Amino acid sequence: MAIHPLRLWRWRRGGGQDRVIIALGFTILLLTVVSWLRESPIAGGLRPPAGSSHPALVHLTLLRNAKKKGAVCLDGSPPGYHFQRGFGSGKDCWLLHLEGGGWCNTVASCASRKMTALGSSVYMERQVPFDGILSNVPSQNPDFYNWNKVKIRYCDGASYSGNVESGIQNGTKLFFRGQRIWKGIMDELLLKGLANAKQAFLTGCSAGGLATFIHCEDFRALLPKEVTVKCLADAGFFLDEMDISQRRFIRSFYDDVIRLQDAGKKFRDCTSRMEPSQCFFAHEIVKNIDTPLFILNPAYDVWQIQHILAPESSDTQQSWQRCKLNIHNCDSNQIESLQGFRVALLNSLSDFQHNRNGGMFIDSCFIHCQTISNITWHSPNSPKINNKTIAEAVGDWYFNRREVKEIDCAHPCNPTCINLDLAQPWPGPK
Repeated sequence: MAIHPLRLWRWRRGGGQDRVIIALGFTILLLTVVSWLRESPIAGGLRPPAGSSHPALVHLTLLRNAKKKGAVCLDGSPPGYHFQRGFGSGKDCWLLHLEGGGWCNTVASCASRKMTALGSSVYMERQVPFDGILSNVPSQNPDFYNWNKVKIRYCDGASYSGNVESGIQNGTKLFFRGQRIWKGIMDELLLKGLANAKQAFLTGCSAGGLATFIHCEDFRALLPKEVTVKCLADAGFFLDEMDISQRRFIRSFYDDVIRLQDAGKKFRDCTSRMEPSQCFFAHEIVKNIDTPLFILNPAYDVWQIQHILAPESSDTQQSWQRCKLNIHNCDSNQIESLQGFRVALLNSLSDFQHNRNGGMFIDSCFIHCQTISNITWHSPNSPKINNKTIAEAVGDWYFNRREVKEIDCAHPCNPTCINLDLAQPWPGPK
């Protein structure tokens, strides 16, 4: 199945654009996936009408006393979250979702970011639709529809890992307070009922998926040992791989992020053994996670192919341009590189495959996040492995109904895959 979003950006020549693209492309891609995989929202109300398949619109809540706590977005505004109360059997169950949106690696790129919803609550939507894993429609979200659900907005630029005391960076007003945002919002949610949870689930997509790896153990520590606590990272397993020109562009970018936001302190055990930038990758973080964890990733992650395997600066002739926009445009040599990238992902996950408490769903789709849309999460058109949707696989794992270690065959073997086509105007699903 191909999905054809609007043409949202033009590829620009020149390696100097890479670090801007890597920060902005993530956001554009997320907006693409969400906009065109989401069903049309209805207006008003926290719960859809009986029998409705439309997502509920959930209001934004700003963190109380954020400035006093120093828990602020890049621009100094309070961070926010959207909270929908659970009901029925789910009233004591909590699902938290960390929003994605890339990272900023320089004062200039972070300063630009603070003029958007990814750096300031001033620009955040006051209502957002709850789709996919956040849906409260049983047919769309069979295992978690009636849980307390929270979407935590992302406005710090470093996957909630930075912690710099000063609010002035090179003469620019800029706050790097991701760890304080995490703590401030968790403290507030504990007071709103999270402390009484019987089951809890931390999830996140993209940069929020990476944040899920980073904070999974922190989340577990918030609750008593008898509470069932698990984590799910969606499209957050970014690979520390060489690109097509044999450079490690993404590692260099991460190095800038960590140095700028002083995030290395979050990974003290790892940084004592290797470079801080290496410690920002999930394959290192997961080594210190004891909490049950589910890893959801496409083997041909659109964003990773665009910015890790074939970044602009390594594709000066733009020979990868068409391939990066539509996997069906890739020539035989490019497909061979993509298959090598898939093998690298599976190799990085080889130890985790033996994790008794872990779950996996690695499909062979050309897409990015898959939990935040009804279509990819759980619908008649959802990607499936062994005839299971992502929602069914995650639910089976969370509730211990079966062991879930689903690894898809290589492209193009799976006819249920939803593959993005970023080059064509949107004509609707096919």
